[in-house]
Amino acid sequence: MRRSLRLRLLVVGACAIVATLGGAALGLALLFERHVERVAVNDLEARALTLAGIVEYDAESVPRLTAPSTDRLYQQPFSGQYWQVALADQVQRSRSLWDYTLPMDRPAPAPGRSDVLDLPGPQGERLLAVEQSLLVGRGPRPLTMRIIVASDRAVLTAARRGFLGDLMPYLAFLSLLLMAGSWLQIRIGLAPLAEVADRVRALSQGQRSRIGTDLPDEMLPLSRQLDALLDARDAELLRARHRAGDLAHGFKTPLQALLGDAGTLRRRGEPEIAGSIETVVTAMRRLVDRELARARIQSDRHAAEADPAAVLARLVKVLKRTPRGAGIDWRTRVADPTPRARIDPDDLTEALGALLENAMQHADSRVEAVVARKNGGVAISICDDGPGVPEDALSLLPQRGMRLDETSEGQGIGLAIVRDIADAAGGQLSLTNTRPGLCVELTLEAAPPRR
Repeated sequence: MRRSLRLRLLVVGACAIVATLGGAALGLALLFERHVERVAVNDLEARALTLAGIVEYDAESVPRLTAPSTDRLYQQPFSGQYWQVALADQVQRSRSLWDYTLPMDRPAPAPGRSDVLDLPGPQGERLLAVEQSLLVGRGPRPLTMRIIVASDRAVLTAARRGFLGDLMPYLAFLSLLLMAGSWLQIRIGLAPLAEVADRVRALSQGQRSRIGTDLPDEMLPLSRQLDALLDARDAELLRARHRAGDLAHGFKTPLQALLGDAGTLRRRGEPEIAGSIETVVTAMRRLVDRELARARIQSDRHAAEADPAAVLARLVKVLKRTPRGAGIDWRTRVADPTPRARIDPDDLTEALGALLENAMQHADSRVEAVVARKNGGVAISICDDGPGVPEDALSLLPQRGMRLDETSEGQGIGLAIVRDIADAAGGQLSLTNTRPGLCVELTLEAAPPRR
């Protein structure tokens, strides 16, 4: 949950929905209970006024309680519906009370008024009761008649439970509907985050160069910061490449001067010193050439792509014009459709140029170049029919930091440069003795299909 923003929002939203609907259910139950109780009180007040008709006057105008009209609700013992009337020392009760007397130890309400009471019933149950007080009789001293009409609260409780029972399915359906709406809201609300993730993925795959600003306002600060970081990175890489190139070029002039001094010493009859200087200068020039090649390598391989078949055709055409290349049988095979590699075209040209030159220099009569698809990538194989390289040198070459020109003679610095280009492009360089000859395979990532 800590790792998923969507799950966190869903859980919080679900808890809020359940809590809200639970509170709503309690509130509705309370309101329903009050409404039912209000209706019941009104009904009890109407029944109490009806019972006032049981008062009659005798010949001396003294009020007396008479037998009320029969009502089945009040005739059945412990039916839950009860009444009790008291006039002076006269008390009458409904048959439903059996031999139980409702307590009347409290002061009577004001004449013409009624009180809502909570009384114990004949079986210990809770009763909702209404006590009505009336003045009856003629003369200066009328009598107070107290009328109590009561109903079992179990009826109200059952009504509330029935209401909740009917309400719960609708609340459950409403909660599911609200959760679905919450999920949809979260999905739509977080869609810009997914869009940013897709654009970052497109950046890594070379399908975009920047995040862009066609996003919601809330996402613009993030996209602008990412694009600013990309701009700063590209600018810093460009400055680093320029500094490396300037430094390497700065070494070339002093080294050329040292070679001139070595020639002067050789003409003066000091060939040993001249040869030592030339050896050192040659090694340094190779290092400078390698650093120049590294400085030219494009680092943003995701935004570049090249056509290996076109680069091979162009290089072979140039090499055929050289004295050595004119005597070589050049053979090329390209897969159909032609695969495209994720690498800067200039880097690919430099890498394949070095491989083809090495193959041409060491081939007896034939050089074969093949461009094919391999494991979802692009494999470029260049094989010659020359003597190959020693097996111990072949096994050391794939190791990082090993230099072919230091472990095998005749290959120069070209393969080391190719390895650097392959590493920068996220590819691999492998060498295999084919007896006769050496086969060098450069494997690169395939460029995404063009839309």
